[in-house]
Amino acid sequence: MRLSSTPSSQGRGLVSRRYERGSTLVTSNRNVAESGTVFGDSVVATAILDRLLHHSHDVTIRGDSYRLREKRWSGLLRAADTTHHQ
Repeated sequence: MRLSSTPSSQGRGLVSRRYERGSTLVTSNRNVAESGTVFGDSVVATAILDRLLHHSHDVTIRGDSYRLREKRWSGLLRAADTTHHQ
């Protein structure tokens, strides 16, 4: 998903306002290297990531999501049908 310029600007503004003032939790199924594509501008993405990753704790969770597990358990999804996005 690529954000339009308006959400990108809003994201940058939000991160700038919260920078070193409070905690911010960000979740994503995208790799940090894809941020330029997600935000539509690699310069904006770099500025946002610079503030987000300064003093941060990065937690990487591997494996299937609860939604995928439930679908597999209920028979709606076979194990071979899953794809992992990094």
